[in-house]
Amino acid sequence: MTKARDLANFVSGTNSAIGTTQIDDDAVTNAKIANESITINGSAVNLGGSVTVGETKPTISSISPTVIENTQTSVTIAGTNFVSVPTVEAIGSTGAIVRADEVSFTSSTSIVAKFTLPIDGTYFVRVENNDGNAVRSSSALLTVSDAPAWTTSAGSLGSNAAGSSVSYTVAATNATSFAVQSGSLPGGVSLNTSTGAITGTESGATSETTYSFTIRATDAEGQTADRAFSITITVSINNSGQFN
Repeated sequence: MTKARDLANFVSGTNSAIGTTQIDDDAVTNAKIANESITINGSAVNLGGSVTVGETKPTISSISPTVIENTQTSVTIAGTNFVSVPTVEAIGSTGAIVRADEVSFTSSTSIVAKFTLPIDGTYFVRVENNDGNAVRSSSALLTVSDAPAWTTSAGSLGSNAAGSSVSYTVAATNATSFAVQSGSLPGGVSLNTSTGAITGTESGATSETTYSFTIRATDAEGQTADRAFSITITVSINNSGQFN
Protein backbone atom coordinates (compact mmCIF):
# COMPACT_ATOMS: atom_id res chain seq x y z
CA MET A 1 0.00 0.00 0.00
CA THR A 2 1.11 3.61 -0.49
CA LYS A 3 2.78 4.99 2.61
CA ALA A 4 3.00 8.78 2.67
CA ARG A 5 3.10 11.54 5.25
CA ASP A 6 2.86 15.27 4.88
CA LEU A 7 6.40 16.32 5.72
CA ALA A 8 5.14 19.55 7.26
CA ASN A 9 3.59 17.48 10.04
CA PHE A 10 6.94 16.40 11.42
CA VAL A 11 9.43 18.98 10.13
CA SER A 12 9.46 22.57 11.45
CA GLY A 13 11.87 25.42 10.83
CA THR A 14 14.74 25.47 8.37
CA ASN A 15 18.43 24.56 8.33
CA SER A 16 17.88 21.85 10.96
CA ALA A 17 19.85 18.65 10.47
CA ILE A 18 18.07 15.29 10.50
CA GLY A 19 20.15 12.15 10.74
CA THR A 20 17.61 9.34 10.40
CA THR A 21 13.82 9.89 10.45
CA GLN A 22 11.24 7.09 10.36
CA ILE A 23 8.11 7.62 8.24
CA ASP A 24 5.39 5.02 8.86
CA ASP A 25 8.02 2.47 9.94
CA ASP A 26 10.09 2.91 6.75
CA ALA A 27 13.59 4.27 7.39
CA VAL A 28 14.51 7.42 5.47
CA THR A 29 18.24 8.07 5.76
CA ASN A 30 20.49 11.04 5.17
CA ALA A 31 17.68 13.61 5.22
CA LYS A 32 18.66 17.26 5.42
CA ILE A 33 16.54 20.37 5.46
CA ALA A 34 17.78 23.27 3.36
CA ASN A 35 15.81 26.19 1.98
CA GLU A 36 12.46 24.64 2.89
CA SER A 37 13.20 21.31 1.24
CA ILE A 38 14.82 18.09 2.30
CA THR A 39 16.94 15.59 0.42
CA ILE A 40 15.99 11.95 0.81
CA ASN A 41 18.40 9.45 -0.70
CA GLY A 42 19.51 12.02 -3.24
CA SER A 43 16.05 13.31 -4.21
CA ALA A 44 14.82 16.77 -3.20
CA VAL A 45 11.31 16.94 -1.71
CA ASN A 46 9.59 20.24 -0.95
CA LEU A 47 8.19 20.72 2.53
CA GLY A 48 4.45 20.32 2.56
CA GLY A 49 4.69 17.62 -0.09
CA SER A 50 4.49 13.90 0.47
CA VAL A 51 6.82 10.94 0.19
CA THR A 52 5.81 7.58 -1.28
CA VAL A 53 7.70 4.73 0.31
CA GLY A 54 7.91 1.01 -0.41
CA GLU A 55 5.16 0.52 -3.01
CA THR A 56 5.80 -2.45 -5.30
CA LYS A 57 2.81 -3.51 -7.35
CA PRO A 58 2.72 -6.83 -9.20
CA THR A 59 2.33 -6.92 -12.97
CA ILE A 60 0.85 -9.51 -15.35
CA SER A 61 2.48 -10.05 -18.74
CA SER A 62 0.88 -13.30 -19.95
CA ILE A 63 -0.93 -16.49 -18.99
CA SER A 64 -0.79 -20.04 -20.31
CA PRO A 65 -3.00 -21.64 -21.43
CA THR A 66 -5.29 -18.84 -22.54
CA VAL A 67 -8.26 -21.14 -23.26
CA ILE A 68 -9.53 -23.69 -20.74
CA GLU A 69 -12.58 -25.89 -20.24
CA ASN A 70 -15.00 -25.87 -17.32
CA THR A 71 -13.09 -28.51 -15.37
CA GLN A 72 -10.32 -27.51 -12.95
CA THR A 73 -7.29 -26.37 -14.93
CA SER A 74 -3.88 -25.03 -13.94
CA VAL A 75 -3.01 -21.63 -15.41
CA THR A 76 0.54 -20.27 -15.27
CA ILE A 77 0.68 -16.50 -14.78
CA ALA A 78 3.86 -14.64 -15.77
CA GLY A 79 4.67 -11.16 -14.51
CA THR A 80 6.75 -9.36 -11.90
CA ASN A 81 6.77 -8.60 -8.17
CA PHE A 82 4.68 -11.59 -7.06
CA VAL A 83 4.92 -12.27 -3.33
CA SER A 84 4.27 -15.67 -1.76
CA VAL A 85 1.43 -16.52 -1.71
CA PRO A 86 -0.83 -14.09 -3.58
CA THR A 87 -4.59 -14.21 -4.05
CA VAL A 88 -5.64 -14.82 -7.66
CA GLU A 89 -9.10 -14.16 -9.09
CA ALA A 90 -10.86 -14.46 -12.43
CA ILE A 91 -13.29 -11.62 -13.17
CA GLY A 92 -16.00 -12.31 -15.75
CA SER A 93 -17.54 -9.85 -18.20
CA THR A 94 -20.54 -9.50 -15.87
CA GLY A 95 -18.28 -8.60 -12.94
CA ALA A 96 -18.61 -12.00 -11.28
CA ILE A 97 -15.45 -12.87 -9.34
CA VAL A 98 -14.18 -16.42 -8.94
CA ARG A 99 -11.20 -17.02 -6.67
CA ALA A 100 -8.64 -19.61 -7.75
CA ASP A 101 -9.05 -22.98 -6.03
CA GLU A 102 -5.34 -23.09 -5.30
CA VAL A 103 -2.29 -20.89 -5.93
CA SER A 104 1.31 -22.09 -6.08
CA PHE A 105 4.18 -19.62 -5.81
CA THR A 106 7.02 -20.46 -8.19
CA SER A 107 8.98 -17.20 -8.12
CA SER A 108 8.49 -13.45 -8.12
CA THR A 109 7.84 -13.73 -11.87
CA SER A 110 5.69 -16.86 -12.03
CA ILE A 111 2.71 -18.31 -10.16
CA VAL A 112 0.29 -21.14 -10.96
CA ALA A 113 -3.42 -20.82 -10.23
CA LYS A 114 -5.95 -23.66 -10.44
CA PHE A 115 -9.33 -22.45 -11.68
CA THR A 116 -12.71 -24.15 -11.87
CA LEU A 117 -14.90 -21.83 -13.95
CA PRO A 118 -18.33 -23.33 -14.71
CA ILE A 119 -19.54 -20.52 -16.98
CA ASP A 120 -18.18 -20.09 -20.50
CA GLY A 121 -16.89 -16.64 -21.37
CA THR A 122 -13.87 -14.37 -21.11
CA TYR A 123 -12.19 -13.38 -17.86
CA PHE A 124 -9.78 -10.76 -16.57
CA VAL A 125 -7.12 -12.03 -14.16
CA ARG A 126 -6.38 -10.24 -10.88
CA VAL A 127 -3.41 -10.87 -8.58
CA GLU A 128 -3.18 -9.39 -5.07
CA ASN A 129 -0.06 -9.79 -2.95
CA ASN A 130 -0.45 -10.28 0.78
CA ASP A 131 0.71 -6.68 1.36
CA GLY A 132 -2.39 -5.41 -0.47
CA ASN A 133 -0.68 -4.39 -3.71
CA ALA A 134 -2.69 -5.73 -6.64
CA VAL A 135 -3.04 -5.69 -10.41
CA ARG A 136 -5.80 -6.64 -12.84
CA SER A 137 -4.99 -7.59 -16.42
CA SER A 138 -5.74 -4.80 -18.88
CA SER A 139 -7.67 -7.20 -21.10
CA ALA A 140 -9.64 -10.42 -20.71
CA LEU A 141 -6.76 -12.89 -20.96
CA LEU A 142 -8.62 -16.09 -20.13
CA THR A 143 -11.33 -17.77 -22.21
CA VAL A 144 -13.47 -20.59 -20.84
CA SER A 145 -15.06 -22.77 -23.50
CA ASP A 146 -15.93 -26.43 -23.98
CA ALA A 147 -13.83 -28.20 -26.59
CA PRO A 148 -15.71 -29.78 -29.52
CA ALA A 149 -17.55 -32.95 -28.54
CA TRP A 150 -18.08 -35.58 -31.22
CA THR A 151 -21.64 -36.76 -31.79
CA THR A 152 -20.69 -39.14 -34.61
CA SER A 153 -19.48 -42.48 -33.29
CA ALA A 154 -15.94 -43.52 -34.09
CA GLY A 155 -15.30 -46.43 -36.44
CA SER A 156 -16.78 -47.44 -39.77
CA LEU A 157 -19.03 -44.94 -41.53
CA GLY A 158 -20.12 -47.62 -44.00
CA SER A 159 -19.30 -49.48 -47.22
CA ASN A 160 -19.66 -48.34 -50.81
CA ALA A 161 -19.18 -50.04 -54.15
CA ALA A 162 -16.30 -48.94 -56.32
CA GLY A 163 -17.33 -46.11 -58.63
CA SER A 164 -20.45 -45.29 -56.60
CA SER A 165 -21.50 -42.07 -54.92
CA VAL A 166 -20.28 -41.63 -51.34
CA SER A 167 -22.15 -39.45 -48.86
CA TYR A 168 -21.58 -39.26 -45.09
CA THR A 169 -21.52 -36.45 -42.54
CA VAL A 170 -19.54 -36.27 -39.30
CA ALA A 171 -20.55 -33.85 -36.56
CA ALA A 172 -19.23 -32.40 -33.30
CA THR A 173 -20.82 -29.82 -31.01
CA ASN A 174 -19.17 -26.37 -30.95
CA ALA A 175 -17.08 -27.25 -34.01
CA THR A 176 -16.55 -24.53 -36.59
CA SER A 177 -14.27 -26.48 -38.92
CA PHE A 178 -13.13 -30.00 -39.79
CA ALA A 179 -9.93 -31.36 -41.31
CA VAL A 180 -8.42 -34.73 -42.16
CA GLN A 181 -5.65 -34.99 -39.60
CA SER A 182 -4.17 -38.29 -40.75
CA GLY A 183 -4.90 -41.15 -43.13
CA SER A 184 -6.78 -40.69 -46.41
CA LEU A 185 -10.26 -40.72 -47.89
CA PRO A 186 -11.18 -42.90 -50.87
CA GLY A 187 -10.16 -41.53 -54.26
CA GLY A 188 -12.62 -38.98 -55.61
CA VAL A 189 -14.03 -38.31 -52.13
CA SER A 190 -13.42 -35.12 -50.13
CA LEU A 191 -14.31 -33.54 -46.79
CA ASN A 192 -16.24 -30.28 -46.56
CA THR A 193 -14.21 -28.45 -43.92
CA SER A 194 -17.16 -26.27 -42.87
CA THR A 195 -19.98 -28.81 -42.63
CA GLY A 196 -18.21 -32.14 -42.04
CA ALA A 197 -19.82 -33.67 -45.13
CA ILE A 198 -17.81 -36.44 -46.84
CA THR A 199 -18.95 -36.71 -50.44
CA GLY A 200 -17.86 -37.61 -53.95
CA THR A 201 -17.80 -40.41 -56.48
CA GLU A 202 -15.27 -43.08 -55.63
CA SER A 203 -12.54 -43.69 -58.16
CA GLY A 204 -9.38 -45.74 -58.27
CA ALA A 205 -10.13 -48.81 -56.15
CA THR A 206 -9.33 -52.13 -57.88
CA SER A 207 -9.81 -54.36 -54.86
CA GLU A 208 -11.71 -54.14 -51.62
CA THR A 209 -10.04 -51.45 -49.55
CA THR A 210 -10.74 -49.95 -46.15
CA TYR A 211 -9.69 -46.33 -45.92
CA SER A 212 -8.90 -45.26 -42.35
CA PHE A 213 -8.56 -41.61 -41.41
CA THR A 214 -8.72 -39.24 -38.44
CA ILE A 215 -10.76 -36.04 -38.59
CA ARG A 216 -10.01 -33.10 -36.31
CA ALA A 217 -12.86 -30.83 -35.19
CA THR A 218 -11.87 -27.29 -34.17
CA ASP A 219 -13.95 -24.65 -32.36
CA ALA A 220 -13.84 -20.86 -32.47
CA GLU A 221 -11.26 -20.73 -29.65
CA GLY A 222 -8.91 -23.14 -31.40
CA GLN A 223 -9.69 -26.12 -29.17
CA THR A 224 -9.64 -29.44 -30.98
CA ALA A 225 -10.96 -32.99 -30.75
CA ASP A 226 -9.89 -35.88 -32.98
CA ARG A 227 -11.86 -38.97 -33.96
CA ALA A 228 -10.94 -41.97 -36.13
CA PHE A 229 -13.24 -43.22 -38.91
CA SER A 230 -13.12 -45.57 -41.88
CA ILE A 231 -14.91 -46.19 -45.18
CA THR A 232 -14.73 -49.50 -47.02
CA ILE A 233 -14.85 -49.65 -50.82
CA THR A 234 -15.93 -53.00 -52.24
CA VAL A 235 -15.13 -54.23 -55.75
CA SER A 236 -17.03 -56.84 -57.79
CA ILE A 237 -15.37 -59.45 -60.01
CA ASN A 238 -15.95 -57.35 -63.13
CA ASN A 239 -14.95 -54.18 -61.21
CA SER A 240 -18.29 -52.60 -61.97
CA GLY A 241 -20.00 -52.68 -58.60
CA GLN A 242 -20.89 -54.77 -55.58
CA PHE A 243 -20.49 -58.52 -56.05
CA ASN A 244 -23.30 -60.59 -54.55
